[in-house]
Amino acid sequence: MIALDDIRRILDAHAKLRVPAASVEPNDDLYASGMTSHASVNVMLALEDAFDVEFPDDLLTKTTFCTISAIGAALDTLVTVDA
Repeated sequence: MIALDDIRRILDAHAKLRVPAASVEPNDDLYASGMTSHASVNVMLALEDAFDVEFPDDLLTKTTFCTISAIGAALDTLVTVDA
């Protein structure tokens, strides 16, 4: 299982949120917290580098990156598949 704190560190570095990622609840909308679609691409690339995965086309949706929980769930499936 992917640690949400690892995702939060990447969000702090790449998502350009209006608040620290530590203050964002796992199911809060990241786009409502200031993440743009451009920033979400940077987040995706940073996640791929950090976890040594590649998001398949079917996961390249706004829903995949809308919350910390959604990102964690997607990463859990990718890490499980790649393991």
